[in-house]
This record gives sequence, C-alpha cells and structure tokens, in this order.
Amino acid sequence: MTVLVAYNPSPHGEAAVRTAISEAARRRLPLHVVNLAAPDAAEDSLTALLDAAPDGVDVQPVTRRGAGTEPADTILDATEATGASLVVIGSRKRSSSGTFLMGTTTQRVLLDSPVPVLVVKDVYDA
Repeated sequence: MTVLVAYNPSPHGEAAVRTAISEAARRRLPLHVVNLAAPDAAEDSLTALLDAAPDGVDVQPVTRRGAGTEPADTILDATEATGASLVVIGSRKRSSSGTFLMGTTTQRVLLDSPVPVLVVKDVYDA
C-alpha cells in the first residue's frame, strides 16, 4: 500500500505533492510520485518538495510519464502497479463556463480509479 501522487509543474501539481506528503505521513505509508511533466522538463520544484518531506515519509523513486502516453493512463497504471491505497491529484480553477466540468484527466482518474482519489486545489477561496 502506498500514497500515489500525480505531479505536474504547476501550482496545483505542487499542492497535490504537499497534500500527498501529509497523507503519507499521517497514514504511515510510502509516497510514490508520478511525474507527468515533459521528459525534458526541469525537476527542481519537485525535488525541493520531496526534500522537504518529513523524515518518516518513505519517498519512492519517481516514475515519469512515457512519451505519447495519456496522463490518466499513466496514473491509473501506476495505481495498480504500486498497490496504491490513495491517489492524490491537483485540479486547477476553471472559468465560470467550465465550473461544472473537470479536466479530462481528473475525470478519468476519478471514474476509473480502483482506490479513493483526493483532488486538491492550489488555493482555496475563503
């Protein structure tokens, strides 16, 4: 069992990693990160976030999305491969016309995941 987090270099991706670290610490489970960024993208932000994880969190090696692979497929495949018990993904704020719609990746993971999914916003309105 593990906490799996889908990361992309964005405010909501970073919020998902921070939340997943907290959940892994609270549940006393290892943390597995799926990096959805382009293969040539820098990992400085992700590295800094993972380096800040508490000592008790066992951060597993990061998995990268393969070229031409859909993000949702990568997340769902990693969920099964790692035996994840929780998936954490970030979601950005939508425009008023998109209020009732979620991104296709988020929607697919929510509908097809065999385990609970925690969707995190980067900023919560007060």
